Amino acid sequence: MVLDHGNLSRMLETAIVAARLAGQRAMEEMNFVKVSVKNDSELVTQADARCQQIIIDRIKENYPDHGFIAEEGDEGRLFKQSPRGSEPIWWAIDPIDGTNNFAHGMLLFTVSVAVIYEGKPIVGVVFEPATDSMFTAVKGGEAQLHGRRIMAGKADMDRFSSVGLDSHFPGDDGVPGWVCEIIRRTRYRNLGTTALQLAYVAKGSLVATIASTPKLWDLAAGAIIGESAGAVMTDWQGKDIFPVDLDGYEGREFQAISANKKVHQQIVDLINA
Repeated sequence: MVLDHGNLSRMLETAIVAARLAGQRAMEEMNFVKVSVKNDSELVTQADARCQQIIIDRIKENYPDHGFIAEEGDEGRLFKQSPRGSEPIWWAIDPIDGTNNFAHGMLLFTVSVAVIYEGKPIVGVVFEPATDSMFTAVKGGEAQLHGRRIMAGKADMDRFSSVGLDSHFPGDDGVPGWVCEIIRRTRYRNLGTTALQLAYVAKGSLVATIASTPKLWDLAAGAIIGESAGAVMTDWQGKDIFPVDLDGYEGREFQAISANKKVHQQIVDLINA
């Protein structure tokens, strides 16, 4: 497959339709949520797997030979199906990003769908069903919300700006000092969905967001949307996260920063001070 504008646009349209169908199903199931614990660390609902299957089935109608990597597999593992064709094209799917919110009846959750080629995202969709907000991007194109261009902007990190933070941090050392500094200096936010916080960086609503334990499906769509909007995504040391070896990926967690270009290095320096 030649990854020209036409092919990227067709994959984007497929991702948009799949995300919207899954989001509609999630909204329908919200009043009938059945919750369980996955891997002793995460909540999962019956809607997660159902919405994921809706997305995969819709994509397979157009791209039966593409690979899939998604959050909900058997016995708490990821779902992984390698490409059957000659092209190394994978779809990275988080059917409900913000499951903890969803499980408690909170409307802050998203559907995240990305296409990854040679280890890098080339198409991304983040859909927030409750507000019907559709964030999209393709490689080499604009980041958009409802078909209108969005930009990460050039706002600084100050007492009027917002930085997205996680609700928890790994390890037993408590809250890191740099987190306290961001809390002191900004109007920090935690929405409970990494994908939406990444989309809000792309839109300029957040000057940055910092994630401590995201997985590939949490980041992939937001990464291409942010890149297309002029944002920068790296790990906490300022190194590129992508490309990712999809053949070898088995659910590794990342440490990620997405920020506008003015703030990104400030965040890196603050974390590593």
